[in-house]
Amino acid sequence: MSANVQLEKFLEFISVERRLSPLTCKHYKRDIEQLIQLADSIAIENLEVHQIRRFIAALHSKGLSGKSIKRTVSAWRGFFDYLSRQGKITVNPCTGVRTPKSEKRLPKVLSPDEAVKLMEIKEEDSASLRDRAMFELLYSSGLRVSELTGLDIDAINFQNGEVRVTGKGNKTRIVPVGKHALDAINEWLTQRALLSTPEEKALFLNRSGKRLSVRSVQLNLKSWAIKQSITSSVHPHVLRHSFASHVLQSSGDLRAVQEMLGHASITSTQVYTHLDFQHLAKIYDSAHPRAKKR
Repeated sequence: MSANVQLEKFLEFISVERRLSPLTCKHYKRDIEQLIQLADSIAIENLEVHQIRRFIAALHSKGLSGKSIKRTVSAWRGFFDYLSRQGKITVNPCTGVRTPKSEKRLPKVLSPDEAVKLMEIKEEDSASLRDRAMFELLYSSGLRVSELTGLDIDAINFQNGEVRVTGKGNKTRIVPVGKHALDAINEWLTQRALLSTPEEKALFLNRSGKRLSVRSVQLNLKSWAIKQSITSSVHPHVLRHSFASHVLQSSGDLRAVQEMLGHASITSTQVYTHLDFQHLAKIYDSAHPRAKKR
């Protein structure tokens, strides 16, 4: 059986059996196609540890970050695990293979003042009301942009101030929504009613009355940040990072932030404790008598 046929069967398995999202399956496909290309004339079933290490070195020499290589090798490992269960191989050649470490970078966040400034959209046309509602919701509830565009109109519970989100792995979580976001969504809904058809369930629509794409949200956010004179680069994940950082600074409750972000592991959320430490360090430098420079 050819490597490409094995790949197609694997993709069907992770899509149907493991119920991974189309985007995740797309990433698996890209990474494993890269493995097949690197293997060249070597059959996938015959690959050994030393060859996997050589492939990793090749990726590293092309400038791929340690994080990207780690994700790629993780996809390879999952593919080989599948082949092992199918009886195609006896040993996973990725087992125990180490990947290069990359420099840890703290996520970029807006200051609270910058976040508020971004939301102060004065225009009242349909697109502006929609964009303000989207940005308020991203910042209020820390949603991923794919989660935002995947929302249906019934996902918002105005009475309880909550949004029902379907995140990674098709896992559903309930996240609080602040008053400003709820008010902005209400204003948008009056315009949405003029654009939508009865069968369209999406909360956020484009001019054609169809579900808004992730790319459109990214471009609109970048455009509004420039209009609002925010100098730093702003993309949807910056609002998610800002939400997490600002909530943690105010509450100190790491577990609550983890639950609201939908992180499977607390390790993913702990990066925001470093941002919180930076915030505290700035306060210390400006306030402590022994920290002030003479």
